Amino acid sequence: MAKVHPNKSNYLSTTSSSSFSSIISSNFYVSPRRETFTLWMKSLVYHGNGCTVYNSNGQIVYRIDNYNIKRSKEVHLMDRNGKVLFSIRNRKVPVFGHWDGYKWSYDGVTSKEMPWFQVKKIHNALRGENVNYYSVILRCNSEASCYNIILATKSIKIVNQHGRLVAEVKQKQANSGVLLGDDVLTLMVEPHVDQSLIMALVTVCGLIHHKI
Repeated sequence: MAKVHPNKSNYLSTTSSSSFSSIISSNFYVSPRRETFTLWMKSLVYHGNGCTVYNSNGQIVYRIDNYNIKRSKEVHLMDRNGKVLFSIRNRKVPVFGHWDGYKWSYDGVTSKEMPWFQVKKIHNALRGENVNYYSVILRCNSEASCYNIILATKSIKIVNQHGRLVAEVKQKQANSGVLLGDDVLTLMVEPHVDQSLIMALVTVCGLIHHKI
């Protein structure tokens, strides 16, 4: 399992090559294998609002801590040490759902003007009962959708522009076959996909469902 090693940022901060740092940070959360994570829709801070994500070894890899605030207009996806990876903002566009994601670099700097990704609701898509569709535009420099999110009441599917499944969230099932509580989920991410980006998109879905 590819593990997150937050102390690696100490090394990255000493290098003078920003492009090298960018390559390392982009590959930091990519694995050549399918990876499975457990999402607990609670914060570790006084069991408040947020989300805690564990890898298959039981180690915390991502956190969202909203304390006593729910349905916040802005949340921060962090690594286990509290370093912000993405800031996600609800644009509150009337009728049309719209969320912006801002990616933080290893030196803690993020652009306040140009989002790394945008998530927009697709209103003309054919949909089943309690299913909604959202398009994901990366770098926000093109209207071409890079991913689509299929959001149901108890599941999330993220597919690429070719319709191939790249990630899925569903209720976690114990080895005995018993489903765990609604606040315990399983996230599966396919190989060669940026897991931090996927987790940021899952965070948007949590905001849509008012679970974060």
